[in-house]
Amino acid sequence: MELDLAGKVAVVTGASKGIGLAVTRSLAEEGVSVVAGARTGSEELDLLGEKYDVLPVRLDLTERSGPQQLVDEAVRRHGALDILVNNVGGVRPRVDGFLAVGDDEWQASLDLNLLVAVRSLRAALPHLLRRTGGCAVTVSSVNAFLPDPGVVDYSAAKAALSNLCKSLSKEFAPQGVRINTVSPGPVQTDLWLGDSGVAATIAHANGVSADEVASRAAADIPTGRFTTPQEVADVVLFLASRRAANITGSDVVVDGGLVTTL
Repeated sequence: MELDLAGKVAVVTGASKGIGLAVTRSLAEEGVSVVAGARTGSEELDLLGEKYDVLPVRLDLTERSGPQQLVDEAVRRHGALDILVNNVGGVRPRVDGFLAVGDDEWQASLDLNLLVAVRSLRAALPHLLRRTGGCAVTVSSVNAFLPDPGVVDYSAAKAALSNLCKSLSKEFAPQGVRINTVSPGPVQTDLWLGDSGVAATIAHANGVSADEVASRAAADIPTGRFTTPQEVADVVLFLASRRAANITGSDVVVDGGLVTTL
């Protein structure tokens, strides 16, 4: 399928690994100029910068000025912005329950999973409005509508994030900017499978192995496996393309059938 993305300019947040890296690579392979923001960067992202028109930018997007700096760098370098991909996010399982989650932890979760996207959208939208077919795609989560007490703050932040994007889709659609979300279930990334990821944290709290926790989670998914980062990236690219020109305010679930309700 021809996506007609060549020549576009995109900003991707959380681009150094996982879903963000897959999105950055896929956009670059389609001929998009990508400004890729991440706190620490990665060897894989640097290699993309050597092969494609990808500019890795190391900055802390949870700092209030971070998202604006990233968007400003994209516009300075390329003179315009067509696509924003909000991908930054993270979760810590709350193995001791809601009462053990303090204000600082709530604020950190809201900063990372909601306010980075708020600030990125606020910085990007003036530029997206100037471009024909400008769009934003935000990576949310099935936990936006599948609340889980084990990730109570993450679930609440993602619910707010999805609500925000739906609201903005209504405001900006008449001006030609589309805003959609993608909601993955468990994905084969460090967030779930890393040394400090969900599986390892739950395993440590319950005296089992991380592999056992991950296997149990996969068994709850009708397809029997986690989603790959590339499978999420493919949906992001479709929503960013003119093939989705009349899709806005939508949420695409990529979860292997995990959510069984309509």
